[in-house]
Amino acid sequence: MRRALLALLLAQVNHPVPVSEIVDVLWGEGAPDSAVNVVRRHVGVLRRLLDASTADANTTALVRGSGGYRLQLDTAQLDLLQFKTLRTQAQRHREAGDLAAGVDLLLDAIGLWRGPVASGIPAHIRAHPMFVRIDREYLAAVKDAAAAAIESGPDRVDRTLLMLRRAAAAHPLDESLHARLITALAVTGHHTEARHAYEVVSSRLREELGLDPGPELMRTGRNLTSAATGPGRRAVAEAFRTSLPDKLDNPASAAVKPEPDVLRVEKPDTADMGTAWTRPAQLPPDLGVFSGRHTELALAHALLPADDTAAPPVVIGAISGMAGIGKTTLAVHWAHKVAPRYPDGQLYTDLRGFDPGGGTASPAQVLRAFLDALGVPQHRIPVSVDAQAALYRSLLAGKRVLVVLDNARDTEQVRQLLPGAAGCLTVVTSRNYLSGLVAEGARPLALGVLDAAESHDFLARRLGEDRLAAEPRSVEDIVALCGGLPLALAIVSARTAVHPEWNLAAIATELREGDSHLTVLSAGDPATDIQTVFSWSYRVLTDTAARLFRLLALHPGPDVSVAAAACLLGVDRARARPVLSELTTAHLLTERFPGRFVCHDLLRVYAGELLGEQDDTASTAAARQRLLEHLLHSAHRADALLAPHRERITLAPPAAGADPVAFTGREEAANWLETERAVILAAVRDDGAQTHCASLCWRLATTVELHLDRHGRWQEQLALQSAALEAAERAADLSGRAHAHRALGFVHGRLENPAEAVRHLESALEVFAVAGDPAGRARTHRYLAFQANKADRHDEALTHYAAAHAFYREAGHLVGQAQVFNEVGWTHILRGDHAQALLDCRQAIDLHQHLDDQNGEAAAWDSLGYAHHHLGRHREAIGCYQHALSLYRRLHDTYLEADTLVHIGDSFEARGDLAQADASWRQALEILENIAHPDAETLRKRLVQNASC
Repeated sequence: MRRALLALLLAQVNHPVPVSEIVDVLWGEGAPDSAVNVVRRHVGVLRRLLDASTADANTTALVRGSGGYRLQLDTAQLDLLQFKTLRTQAQRHREAGDLAAGVDLLLDAIGLWRGPVASGIPAHIRAHPMFVRIDREYLAAVKDAAAAAIESGPDRVDRTLLMLRRAAAAHPLDESLHARLITALAVTGHHTEARHAYEVVSSRLREELGLDPGPELMRTGRNLTSAATGPGRRAVAEAFRTSLPDKLDNPASAAVKPEPDVLRVEKPDTADMGTAWTRPAQLPPDLGVFSGRHTELALAHALLPADDTAAPPVVIGAISGMAGIGKTTLAVHWAHKVAPRYPDGQLYTDLRGFDPGGGTASPAQVLRAFLDALGVPQHRIPVSVDAQAALYRSLLAGKRVLVVLDNARDTEQVRQLLPGAAGCLTVVTSRNYLSGLVAEGARPLALGVLDAAESHDFLARRLGEDRLAAEPRSVEDIVALCGGLPLALAIVSARTAVHPEWNLAAIATELREGDSHLTVLSAGDPATDIQTVFSWSYRVLTDTAARLFRLLALHPGPDVSVAAAACLLGVDRARARPVLSELTTAHLLTERFPGRFVCHDLLRVYAGELLGEQDDTASTAAARQRLLEHLLHSAHRADALLAPHRERITLAPPAAGADPVAFTGREEAANWLETERAVILAAVRDDGAQTHCASLCWRLATTVELHLDRHGRWQEQLALQSAALEAAERAADLSGRAHAHRALGFVHGRLENPAEAVRHLESALEVFAVAGDPAGRARTHRYLAFQANKADRHDEALTHYAAAHAFYREAGHLVGQAQVFNEVGWTHILRGDHAQALLDCRQAIDLHQHLDDQNGEAAAWDSLGYAHHHLGRHREAIGCYQHALSLYRRLHDTYLEADTLVHIGDSFEARGDLAQADASWRQALEILENIAHPDAETLRKRLVQNASC
């Protein structure tokens, strides 16, 4: 929705967009009561993103006004503005008689387009007339460029052919556009192609719309003969120029006719073929216990016209998805639902695209079977495949036939089996994403796994609701272990139905604890055995793709990046991308977000079994180490970029093939840490990693410690550092044990477990002493001081800070000494000695500035502001806070930005400026909500209480 809002503002750039219009576009009639507040939050996020990308910190691109929001951009900042400017300039040149310059400018404008406007937003939002109008401007520009090129002479027409061909393919019923394409082809000497293009569009208009070509297209057609025999290109161009309208298209009023998906095929004469129509009915039986897939069925029905009596154009639905996802079941079920709309029959074939024996059905085999089903005598069936396809399409012309092509291997296997005339529906299923078919007009429908509710319904339809109600916990376990895969649920249902004496708890236990999860999910039939079914997709992979699929079992999940996949393979990212694309096309991976790939849990189990069977221990261990070193060194780089002076462990250079990410800025580094957070947590806790790469595990946990703390991920921190301690103890690594104890002590303090906090911190002090690490001892004393201050034992805290300062001095760690000055100042604030706090905090600021440590300087400014606040000097406090806020924003430290905003609000409140205080607190709340920080709830309650006062 945030992307859709941005698209809406960009489409009406430099003009205010009312909030009511935004709500209407984003939600329509189903807008919630909170819609306006949601819009405000989205605007706030967009404003920060836009402002961060501008050089001038004093200006904002997204402003409020006229009851809405306006995005202010210069022409150079937006391709749409550049496009409009170039069109205007082109028109001026044409009016001045400089046609050549006009053509060049229009081609420059058209070159800015990369596809339909706002193509990355939901279809129902993109259907808004505003976006449609912009798309029409592109179409009008193409027509303008073609007309101007033809008018200026044939020498410039060649440059317009490519764009005309593309536009004509996208708009198969736009007569004016096709007239220009035909003219351009004839002018440049492509007479045969021009004649063919004229015949195709004329036939399509008659078949699709029941219309003869209009005057412009008719004039173009009459000129074709003279063009083919004319004296030269310039004379031909002059003849065709008279066929064009006097005025170029007006983008504001251009009318675009409806454009149904059409596959154009020539129809041979069948008068002498001696065929008699036979109505086929080949659909397999519908599954009586079919359940779920309501969304997918609605999308499928949307392919068809609303009027059942109208003959629709040729429609091709391409259903794709991983093995066992239920493609055939859905296709057959839907085919039965819509079969009454196709009274001339239904054709079905299993193309066996992934048959384990290699017995893939060829187009010739299928065509002969289809022709036989349609009543063509054997002696009348042509020998060549092309002739068979032509006869097949000719027989279907004028008929209403439904064709189901199941289990296709690729586009080439089905291309010759597609009807060519209006009135037919073709449904294709495949484990591969048939991109070639989609490019030719097929409507894709990718099946995902069932959610928990759909999985429950699936089992209930087969086993009965009573049986499920008797063991609800076991049902939840079975649903989770089957991962929403219909084939897995069907196998469990079949085994349970055959053995009614078995309880569901036993099935769940077998799935959870069996030697092989996949062996349990075997129904005895190769066609329904999960391992066998998965193997049909695996066996057709290239060697490199098969190896990456196996290695993905080592990735802890939940999703894998391109960089991580490259490290598993030991190749660069450019070589990894096509391999990932192959796995995605085969639906062994799903690209959930750009550059992030997920693998179904059962496929991961299958990959792990293959890895154990086919890969040696050494290569597996090397791949696991490359992945962990990639994560470790990337996290280390990100942390160093965000806080260059922060205490961190020293790393050896990464292993070959473990290429860390090269971040371009702090924001990218912060985003990477958050994106990979779940992967890092899983990697440190992974049994294989703890056994073979224990030292990498604790180092990775230590590196991301502060990131998790800043975002309030304290439960995750507890799990991560507990795993790190286990890994360090397994490796007998003193330094790792000390760091893990220190981190555990701090997070236990966050979670209000003071006894556990002190126990771990004292253990850390002991181990750091044995390891001879004074900086580690210093940091641990600071954490003990933090715990003492929470318990109001401020003198004890000062004792710990004195020890920390001494150890930092021994280690030569100036940044640590500066941090101690700031924290001592904070302790004096807690003691009520604000004058002393001012001295300590100013000393901390001076030393951090000397060291160019912006993180530490920001913290010290915040502490200094807190001291002024408690002295009643609220104006001075706000000034100090503003220094801290500016630094935190520069550093992209969102949590401490929010913390400082809360302090600013407190000082405004103390001055009596409640409006400013409320505004500051609400900014802080928005940040905390965006990072899902637990402090958000406390601040939210505070705002509610203040509002009620």
